[in-house]
Amino acid sequence: MKRIKILWVDDEIDLLKSHILFLETKGYDTSPCNNGRDAIDRVAEEVFDVVLLDENMPGLNGIETLAAIKSRKPNLPVIMVTKNEEEQIMEEAIGTKISDYLIKPVNPYQILSSLKKTLDHKSLIAEKTTQNYREEFTTLSHRLLDLKTANDWTQFYKELVFWELELETLEDQEWYKMFEGQWKEANIQFSQFIESHYEDWLLNDNGPILSHNAFKRLVYPHLSASTPTLLLVIDNLRLDQWQTLMPSIEEIASLKEDKTYFSLLPTATQYARNSFFAGLTPLQIQTQFPDWWVAESDEKGKNLHEADLLKANCIRLGFTLPISYHKIIHSSQGQQLVNSLQNHSHEGLTAVVYNFVDMISHAKTDMDVIKELASDNKAYRSLTHSWFKNSSLKELIKKAVSLNYKVILTTDHGTINVELPCSVIGDRETSMNLRYKTGKSLTYNKKDVYACNDPKKLELPSPYFNTPFIFAKGNRYFVYKNNYNHYVKHFKNTYQHGGISMEEMILPFVVLR
Repeated sequence: MKRIKILWVDDEIDLLKSHILFLETKGYDTSPCNNGRDAIDRVAEEVFDVVLLDENMPGLNGIETLAAIKSRKPNLPVIMVTKNEEEQIMEEAIGTKISDYLIKPVNPYQILSSLKKTLDHKSLIAEKTTQNYREEFTTLSHRLLDLKTANDWTQFYKELVFWELELETLEDQEWYKMFEGQWKEANIQFSQFIESHYEDWLLNDNGPILSHNAFKRLVYPHLSASTPTLLLVIDNLRLDQWQTLMPSIEEIASLKEDKTYFSLLPTATQYARNSFFAGLTPLQIQTQFPDWWVAESDEKGKNLHEADLLKANCIRLGFTLPISYHKIIHSSQGQQLVNSLQNHSHEGLTAVVYNFVDMISHAKTDMDVIKELASDNKAYRSLTHSWFKNSSLKELIKKAVSLNYKVILTTDHGTINVELPCSVIGDRETSMNLRYKTGKSLTYNKKDVYACNDPKKLELPSPYFNTPFIFAKGNRYFVYKNNYNHYVKHFKNTYQHGGISMEEMILPFVVLR
């Protein structure tokens, strides 16, 4: 077993021989050093696992030595040992990225504890995470058989997201692979749950909050004349991506509400987001505003009237304060809104749609570089987080907080990484989406889909009289039989939306304080 090499830097190192002998018995090889300049040279010439560094030394002090060491070996852990408890000294040391600090006098067990915390941190966390999931695995499997309500599924999905974020940090992926199998089984059960209850939710309004009533029940209660509200709709944002962004957002503002709602079917922008802004189902939009609804077969944009639908919704709710709608596709548009946000502070509602996450998912289908950057869920989350940290969206939230806006953050639908191809046959008028299809004559495997022969039961417009809809379950995707193998390969492991999965349907809704 490899012995850990320590460089211990202290101008009174000769007085620490008993501590060094103690560490030797615990498997640590300690090299003594009595000044900062020699320490810097030795770090450059030798390999050490960790440095114990005295803060108060004559000549080059500990803070100066620390800065020099980090400039040469930025990833080398340094534990600061100091007599000085002044806040300024501690802030300076921590700002230079120390791993830990100890206050003199220190006993050998304090040093040993700090070394273990610093050097064994990852392995101890991995061991504990594996142990915890091993204990939870059976519990999750049993619970999966007893999920009866939308709220049950929401809580279960949140637990799965928690474990995914925990297990993805492990180097040994054995348990993560078992977890993936558990997740896929959960999505199969979730699809069956939706198939059994979705029509009843729409008919009797006794289910979860859905896209068409989310604005009235979630957004509208926060609108007021005294405080402007900024509504941010990040297209295609999943719950796991939100959890990844949350630490960066909480640096700006704390959470006041953290809720979820369910997307309508199809989980696609044309249906879900139009319904969110309109406060109406797709069929109601087509009936009440026929000029604003664009049919599947029409090639023009499907979301050209969101601002109109939002304004009509607010009028219907009796909200008469000024509102504005903004769609951000390019970073320059986002920066323009950041710069001009104060000009909207008189508005009761400033609604903003951000399209970047949606563009990543679509680009993965056609661009090899995105397929590499977002090869799996972990990479997809990481790419989303990297974008957010350097985006105008983060700046917009900062600006809104400084202007005393109430900030609401949500999405219209999620997305899923598809793996299982499903053969489908349709005519030329059949819709093109890979997760749902509507057309006059569809042939498919019934076990792979949720089929509806009467779209009105799902509150969906029908391109022709009673044109059926089918929705892919779990991680399946539709492929035509013509040139089947080519399209199977082209679309496999790409992010798609429109069908039934927890990732696409259970959506974050957050209010920032």
